[in-house]
Amino acid sequence: MYTDIRPRRLRASAAIRNLAAETSVDKRRLIMPHFVSETAAGREPIASMPGIDRVSIDELLRDVESDLKLGISYVLLFGIPAVKDDSASSAYDDNGIVQKAVRALKERMPEACVITDVCLCEYMAHGHCGIVKDGRVLNDPTLELLADTALSHAAAGADMVAPSDMMDGRVAAIRDALDENGFLDMPILSYAAKYASAFYGPFRDAAGSAPRFGDRRSYQMDYRNALEAEKEVLLDIDEGADIVMVKPALSYLDIIRRVREIVNVPVCAYNVSGEYSMVKAAAKSGYADERMLATEILTSIFRAGADMVISYHTREVFREGWL
Repeated sequence: MYTDIRPRRLRASAAIRNLAAETSVDKRRLIMPHFVSETAAGREPIASMPGIDRVSIDELLRDVESDLKLGISYVLLFGIPAVKDDSASSAYDDNGIVQKAVRALKERMPEACVITDVCLCEYMAHGHCGIVKDGRVLNDPTLELLADTALSHAAAGADMVAPSDMMDGRVAAIRDALDENGFLDMPILSYAAKYASAFYGPFRDAAGSAPRFGDRRSYQMDYRNALEAEKEVLLDIDEGADIVMVKPALSYLDIIRRVREIVNVPVCAYNVSGEYSMVKAAAKSGYADERMLATEILTSIFRAGADMVISYHTREVFREGWL
């Protein structure tokens, strides 16, 4: 056979493949999530997420200090309070678990970039992301609580707030509250296209945030929809979002690509708990090589158009030199 075009020439060796690779993954753009708990006695392993723990503030400080030495600069905090109620009062308490954790981190390690998740589900007795009345999650009354939560995180010293609730208008409410209180430079990383997904199961186990009744499909997005994702991200940008997120990532690579093509702000993707735990389960069963599988997944997320990725694999990537 004779042909002038032989694509295999650029696959002949690792050196040539690396030189010709179209996607270059910058591991410095990975964000490590942490579950900080008000009741944890040191460390509490999360059975559904091998290698991830619920931690006290003291253990969080040790983890972040160790991560910084590895080169991990970005921290995403999820709080697990001691007390839950129907108004999520622990979420916006100045002495809440996230607020205390942020102050401790910024005092000990000011170089760490601390991002805080702004939602109410972990703090609500019923597990939903907003105020509930007569079995319905109310949108507008929830906005004030979300704004108060974001404001309390900013006051504690957070570098960025990340609303994940999917209430309509919450970015505008948070932006207004931040600006009116002098936090004009506080960036908002919006969970703009967040789908109602079965991939969140291990997270809900970790955070104790599963709804006590019903589900979240009345406010999180329908996984059958793509145009709606475009609408959501554009609305959030109009309201003041500085970065928009697609969540989950692996089954929504097409959404990441669509979002990347229509926005002029950075795009984040969340490599969520279910995606992480599937890799761990496959590796434990001997069905796949964990490093190769995780690396391929993370590369695919960046290739789809993400500028940054939140992933529970972040520490392993740095520690084991996966990327």
